[in-house]
Amino acid sequence: MGLIKNIKEEIQIIRERDPAIHSSMEVFLYPSFKAMLHYRLAHKLYLRKRYFWARWVSQRGVRKTGIEIHPGALIGKGFFIDHGNGVIIGETTIIGNNVTLYQGVTLGGTGKEQGKRHPTVEDNVMISAGAKVLGSFTIGANSKIGAGSVVLEEVPPNSTVVGVPGRVVKRENQSFPRDDMDQCNLPDPVLEDICNLQRANSVLTNRLLDLEEEIRLLKKEQKKECDTE
Repeated sequence: MGLIKNIKEEIQIIRERDPAIHSSMEVFLYPSFKAMLHYRLAHKLYLRKRYFWARWVSQRGVRKTGIEIHPGALIGKGFFIDHGNGVIIGETTIIGNNVTLYQGVTLGGTGKEQGKRHPTVEDNVMISAGAKVLGSFTIGANSKIGAGSVVLEEVPPNSTVVGVPGRVVKRENQSFPRDDMDQCNLPDPVLEDICNLQRANSVLTNRLLDLEEEIRLLKKEQKKECDTE
C-alpha cells in the first residue's frame, strides 16, 4: 500500500506543477517520477545499511533519468524536479516539503567538509535551472534561487538570490504561492549596479561641466580686470 500511495502522490505532484502534462499516464514517462521511485527504494536500503544495494538501485536510476540522488539524502513530501537532467543531490542533503528543482541544479559540497557537508533546503523553496548550492548551510523557507546562481552561504527565509556568487536581492515577509514558479522575472543586481554607475557618472559629468564653466567665467572676469588696469 505504501508503494501505491507514493505513486499516487508523485502523479498528483507532477500534474499540479507541470502545465505540459495532459494525462496521468504521461507521468510514468517523466524522469522525475522514475528518479523518485528509485530514490525511495534506495533510501530504504540505505537506512538498513545495505549500502551497496542502495547505490546499485540509485545508479540504475541515474542511467535511466540523468538525475543523481544519493540514497542517504532526506527528501520531504511534494518534491518535484522539472526537466531534471543533470540534477545532483548529495548524501547529507536535507530537503523539506514542496520543494521544486529545475534542470542542472546541484546540491553539493565544497569537498573540504566532513559529516554534514551538503545543503539543507527548507519548505517551499524553488531552485532554478543550472543553480549550484554548495556547502553545509540552510536555504530558508519560501526562497527562490535564480537560474545559474552559485550559492555559497546561508539564505534567510523569504529571499530571492541571484548571481555568482549568489546574493540576496529581495526579501519579503510573506511566502510566495505554490503556483508561482516564475524563474525568469527576478531582480538583476548587475543591471541595477550598471544603472547606478550610469547615474553617478551623469552627475559627475554635469558637475565637471559646471566647474569648467565657472573657471571660464572666472578667467574672463580676470582678463577684464587686467585690461582695465
